[in-house]
Amino acid sequence: MPSASRSTILRRRFAVLGGLLVVILLGGYFATTSIAALPASAATLTQPAALTQPATAMAWPGIGEGAIGAVGYDGVLGSNGSQAAVPIASITKMITSLVLLEAKPLAATEAGPALKFTDADVQIYYDVLAQDGSVAPVVSGMVLSQRQALEGMLLPSANNYSITLANWAFGSVDAYLKVARAWLTDHGLTGTTIADTSGLSPLSASTPADLVEIGKLVLKNPALASIVSEKTATLPTIGTVTNTNEMLGEHGVDGIKTGTTDEAGACLLFSADFTVGDKTVTLVGVLLGGTTHNSLDADIGRLIESVKPGFREVALTQAGAPYGAYASVWGQNGTVVAAEPASALVWSDTPVTGVATARSVGVGSNGDAVGSLDFTVGTEKISVPLVLEGTLSDPGPGWRFTHPGELLASR
Repeated sequence: MPSASRSTILRRRFAVLGGLLVVILLGGYFATTSIAALPASAATLTQPAALTQPATAMAWPGIGEGAIGAVGYDGVLGSNGSQAAVPIASITKMITSLVLLEAKPLAATEAGPALKFTDADVQIYYDVLAQDGSVAPVVSGMVLSQRQALEGMLLPSANNYSITLANWAFGSVDAYLKVARAWLTDHGLTGTTIADTSGLSPLSASTPADLVEIGKLVLKNPALASIVSEKTATLPTIGTVTNTNEMLGEHGVDGIKTGTTDEAGACLLFSADFTVGDKTVTLVGVLLGGTTHNSLDADIGRLIESVKPGFREVALTQAGAPYGAYASVWGQNGTVVAAEPASALVWSDTPVTGVATARSVGVGSNGDAVGSLDFTVGTEKISVPLVLEGTLSDPGPGWRFTHPGELLASR
């Protein structure tokens, strides 16, 4: 074969091979850019502003000591006076009730087992009367349910019933006191000491902060919470007994227990409900060392009314509120928005802060979860999902083919 023909064939083969190589390279490039992961766009975020509320001034009386808290809120909201442990008079009966109901539980409206009163209980009545303690009548042979006996102890504040119940549940007052002291320790009520079942002894003492916690425990017990809210109760044999708490029904008060001795003065552990928006706030407070119950009740009324405005429902965010934006390198845009509204019940000047976080996104559909909006309200945490508003779609083969640098940089 002539050398010229051989050279032509080689040139043609090289051309074909070169063309094939170009086709292969272009095909590989096209395939690679077609399936390459798109670069993710980081969100540019706007953080929510901290919310501030004015501090609440409470109307405390000029005498005694006290504290006030609320169910669902740790500790106390405010206090007044020395906060030392002082005699608590018949508020002691709430400890007796809680300890007894832990040993002998009752459902909310359950009557419970029967107690038969004996000559020994009649003698207890006369012993307490001789000590100038508060009493309710007893008759040897009469039978009351456990709930009725508790009503006899708590509504008219009968010291003799507190002793009878302790004897019934624990065998003796001394056995009860041993269990009750362990109960106080178990519940972290280190500022409280008890020397009897009724509070007639001045050695039965507590701090306002402990009493607020005791009040919260009372409200957690459905049977006890219902009893302390009763204005009257009708008991077999002895008839109607009346609650010594004359604040029931006033200023939202629905419990809990009065107390009066020379050492303690006029005392009241109280609970009160009111609404803020669609939420119910339950206050638990105590005032100790009042001069009379009339003046004490007036002081508590003013205190409750001064506390109520301190609870506010604060809007944290609205559904659709924007908190950031995405801008893809191929020119599409999306917004980071709150998925739902959120609000919080805020007490006084409790700080409210929020942080928005969002992940980087390559492609995404409208409504996709992209992050969260996390609020801190005091010790409470509230989280709201953040979602994508808009669509970040694949830019298509044209953009992919002409932007290899962006695609390779995202790998």
